[in-house]
Amino acid sequence: MRRTHHVLGSTRATRRRRPLLAALAAVLTVVLSGTAGGAAADEASGAGDDTTSSSAPAAEQELAETYAPVMMLVHQDERCGPGEPYVPSDVDAVFDEPSIALRGPWTSRDFVTAAPSEELLAQGLQGYALDMPGDPLKPGCTYESWVDSVWGKTPTATIYAHVALQSGVEDRLAVQYYFFYPFNDYNNKHEADWERIQVEFPVGTAEEALAAEPDQVIYSQHYGAERAAWDDDKLQVDDDTHPVVYVSAGSHASQFSEGLYLGRSATEGFGCDTTIGPYDETRPAVVTIPTDATDAAEAYPWITYRGHWGEVGPQRFYEGPTGPYMKQAWKKPFTWSASARDHSFSLPGAEVAGSKAGTYFCGLVSSGSDVFRRFSADPWPVLLVLVGLALLVGWAVRRSGWGEAEPLPLVTRRRPAQVVAAALKMLVSRRWVFLLVAAPAAVASVLSSVLTAVNPPVSSWWWSALSGLVLLVLALALAWAQVASARAVVDIDEQRPVTLGSLTRATRARVGALVVTMALWALVLVPLLVTGFLSPVALGLSVAWSLVLPVVQLEGLAGPRALGRSWRLVRHQVLTVLLVLAVSAVLVSALGGVVSTLIFIVSPAPFGVVSGVPQLVLTLVWPVTALLTTYAWANGRAVEDHGAADLAGPGDDGADGPAAAHPESVGGGAPAR
Repeated sequence: MRRTHHVLGSTRATRRRRPLLAALAAVLTVVLSGTAGGAAADEASGAGDDTTSSSAPAAEQELAETYAPVMMLVHQDERCGPGEPYVPSDVDAVFDEPSIALRGPWTSRDFVTAAPSEELLAQGLQGYALDMPGDPLKPGCTYESWVDSVWGKTPTATIYAHVALQSGVEDRLAVQYYFFYPFNDYNNKHEADWERIQVEFPVGTAEEALAAEPDQVIYSQHYGAERAAWDDDKLQVDDDTHPVVYVSAGSHASQFSEGLYLGRSATEGFGCDTTIGPYDETRPAVVTIPTDATDAAEAYPWITYRGHWGEVGPQRFYEGPTGPYMKQAWKKPFTWSASARDHSFSLPGAEVAGSKAGTYFCGLVSSGSDVFRRFSADPWPVLLVLVGLALLVGWAVRRSGWGEAEPLPLVTRRRPAQVVAAALKMLVSRRWVFLLVAAPAAVASVLSSVLTAVNPPVSSWWWSALSGLVLLVLALALAWAQVASARAVVDIDEQRPVTLGSLTRATRARVGALVVTMALWALVLVPLLVTGFLSPVALGLSVAWSLVLPVVQLEGLAGPRALGRSWRLVRHQVLTVLLVLAVSAVLVSALGGVVSTLIFIVSPAPFGVVSGVPQLVLTLVWPVTALLTTYAWANGRAVEDHGAADLAGPGDDGADGPAAAHPESVGGGAPAR
């Protein structure tokens, strides 16, 4: 195999010259072999190299070799690492292999014999299964090592061609290519994998097909397939006749190009297929199985095997597949291809890193598949872990006093979980206020997503400037939502009317202080982060200064005084602040991805729309992060005032709860400290 990093191109103009040359070849084929009968045809087909079949008629063999695919396998740099470790393999290695057991259809462990022969499989044996060594639910490196021992570390890639006709369809012919892989390393891991593509011609015989040109190609993908016209731009063709197949790493679904393919159904494959390179460009040897059923069974007895080519366990989801003979396409190629879809959804390789929705979808499905696979392999440990987590969460909730938390009064002592609960209850009770606060950022987010999704008619500076301006507006709107949410809570607590105008006037007075404080914040933290080894210091300061925005907005401080004040409020409630920051991080980083994933799964919305969901969700939940830090700030004020009351002596009320130090106006200015 040759490793390559480029994409093969196709030359459409050159391709048009192929029919004339093919016609001359077809005439010579008919003259030389047509009068000599089947024996002469067989002899003629054996004139090729020793890596191809000699049992199919000459025209079928030539047609199969002419349109054999070029396969782009994702390169694997290290054993058991990402990439594709398996090549389309010769099934002859399976027969008489001592490490393979044939099991009956009665139970999953019904042993029949070891090293089953090709002749034994030729009996049909529907429901039986070839059991390879290893556990597909816990594959590890078992199958890669086993494949090396059976096929060798550098096996010759081999595919199986079949010229297929369909009863009742006289004017069409299909050349099918079947690919056998020893293991399927996808979400539904299973032993062995059969995949295929199909090249279709608008003629009825192999001789006519040699003189014609295909009109469409079908690539199988999981339980479905995708079609492309022969002159479709998405179909890449090498040397005018060889379709290029990008093989999805692990699942072996056949794709038309490089990308990350997202599927939300069985026909698309539920999860993510990747064909992102670099690649091992593979030109397999072609073994052609005769169209005539009797000739095919005589030349390749295994083709009539009706059982599974891999282990069948308790979960059908993980069972090995049946072979080509059991597929609808074998006898009804055009009925199968009629159900193919016109396109798949993919994210080109350059866009994958920037697509939060795609990243979340792939990660969520992959993680869920791993959990389900572990549960299928051994359910009790998974059940015990889930029960333990449920009990732990229940205990934590009961101990936290979550249900006792009230959003008002604002400044009162609360347990860590009660701070979170109070903020969320405030959000729910006054949701229209905080939707109003989030509205400017939400509008800017939608505009930003539209500008990102829509390509300008021509490359122009004004389009880039407009996109940059919208991003700036979005950043300013998020900053405003942060401080306006804090101001809104105080106004609600003090029973003042909350309007967009009142919030704007209140926050406008603090703009200078905010700019100075955040500039100082960045001046200190950014160099620490850049050094790398001082990142823990930056992380500690980030926690210490996490309440600086409500301090600036509600206490009127700025610069070093605001940063110092934030630390004094944090130090007596570090656990509370850490919980608040953790909840904020989850909401900001994960909620949008989860929502977009669910929308993508359950709705027909195009991914261009879904991809903008994470940013929109971020703008809508941004006030929640402001509420969390505001309630943490208020809790710090209450803890601080409670400590002052304790120091004042027995004559002062230092009790917890609403009576504990609730100033007349929490937002009236800086405390004298």
